[in-house]
Amino acid sequence: MTKEHLLALDQGTSSSRAIVFHASGRIVAMAQREFRQIYPQPGWVEHDANEIWDTQLAVGREALAKANLKAGDIAAIGITNQRETTLLWNRQGGAPIHHAIVWQDRRTEPLCAQLRAREGFTEQVRRSTGLIIDPYFSGTKIRWLLDHVSNAHVDAAHGALAFGTIDSWLLWKLTNGRVHATDVSNASRTMLFDVRHNQWDRELLKALQIPDSLLPQVLPSSHVFAETDAQWFGAPIPIAGIAGDQQSALFGQACFKAGLAKNTYGTGCFMLMHSGERFQVSTNGLVTTSTAQISTTPEFALEGSVFIAGAVVQWLRDGLKAIAGSGEVQALAESVPDSGGVMFVPAFTGLGAPYWNADARGAIVGLSRGSTVAHIARAALESIAFQCAALLQAMARDAKAAGVATVSELRVDGGASVNNLLMQFQADLLGIPVVRPKVVETTALGAAYLAGLASGVYKSLDELSAQWQVERRFLPTMQRDRVDELMQRWERAVRQTVAT
Repeated sequence: MTKEHLLALDQGTSSSRAIVFHASGRIVAMAQREFRQIYPQPGWVEHDANEIWDTQLAVGREALAKANLKAGDIAAIGITNQRETTLLWNRQGGAPIHHAIVWQDRRTEPLCAQLRAREGFTEQVRRSTGLIIDPYFSGTKIRWLLDHVSNAHVDAAHGALAFGTIDSWLLWKLTNGRVHATDVSNASRTMLFDVRHNQWDRELLKALQIPDSLLPQVLPSSHVFAETDAQWFGAPIPIAGIAGDQQSALFGQACFKAGLAKNTYGTGCFMLMHSGERFQVSTNGLVTTSTAQISTTPEFALEGSVFIAGAVVQWLRDGLKAIAGSGEVQALAESVPDSGGVMFVPAFTGLGAPYWNADARGAIVGLSRGSTVAHIARAALESIAFQCAALLQAMARDAKAAGVATVSELRVDGGASVNNLLMQFQADLLGIPVVRPKVVETTALGAAYLAGLASGVYKSLDELSAQWQVERRFLPTMQRDRVDELMQRWERAVRQTVAT
């Protein structure tokens, strides 16, 4: 009898989750635990890798228990993870040499500035990796760890250390140190990976003085990587899918063909448009990234990243104390008809695409004596939509230049996609339908789908496409001249933020 359940391990920036899916895509059980965010100094963000492992294992076990299932009932495990977050650990014993440096961390900006100053190096990075030189990506984080942790240089030179993004760390732990690997989608976020040939770039490794002995093996995203050690879930379970969270969400949204796009509203916002097998360098502030791949044939997506999205709601709760819980933000924002002229640019850790300004910091502009916390809350929510609208405009310009069809609808997922006020405002700004699927946990669903394909639960991508269903379609209602006016105000606010 074919096993009908898949376990997705969804290791995110602020929490570890596990979801048991039925093969139909239905959620059977879910468990989630938050873990510490560590801020050693302004602009620095770290995680305790052992805490990540402990919480991820705990929620995996909890989800199975809630589903009343045992390891033997699970066809396969899929892993999806916060990307770019960088960890080095000892191969002997598996102890991390330092906290993981999180994707939001900006400490390597001075090194990135040096690299940008090298003649031709920016173009070299772009041609090979599809990325820009930015602290966001893993490469300079590895360099920082080697430079600042005692004996790291020597240990790395002797092959005693392993590098991994969080998927590699979980795979290592789940297999009790037997397997050191990653998938193409995570490798493509390191700034060290030649995405057109799916291999580590020796020249970039040499330029950053990173020994290749650190690196994991790179495999397709849908692939039987290993089996879990029996001690973790009571019996071995195949690990058959791995993908970075945003590529996993693209897969879970059934965006398998060029021109299909999704936007995930999480801690940050991440918009990806599938661009097929054609490698295209953006001229509008986006990056080119590898999609989750089911074979050795490279496939690509254009991506824009917003660093602070849902995190702005957390700031309203924890920093401003404007709300007691994140769920209250919609009611507070809806208590006023609009933002009253307030614009909120949440550049807490710099600005991502399409602006790429590492030095920018958050700003609230347009305040008057009539401004209230409700106006600020509404401006905070709207800031998420403004940033995403700027991304889609950049994407449309790239698509037009490449002769690719522009996006006709935007598929959405992630925690903030359940906010109807935000989704309607997003549709208004974009001028195209915003489509929310019945299953909004598409990041985890993508990992489950990848694992299900490799383990024989599913036979084809067409089978997966047929499972994707719409829960609600938000249609644009705002006049375009009003949209143009709002976008101009947004861009003016961004310029003011950058000027500070």
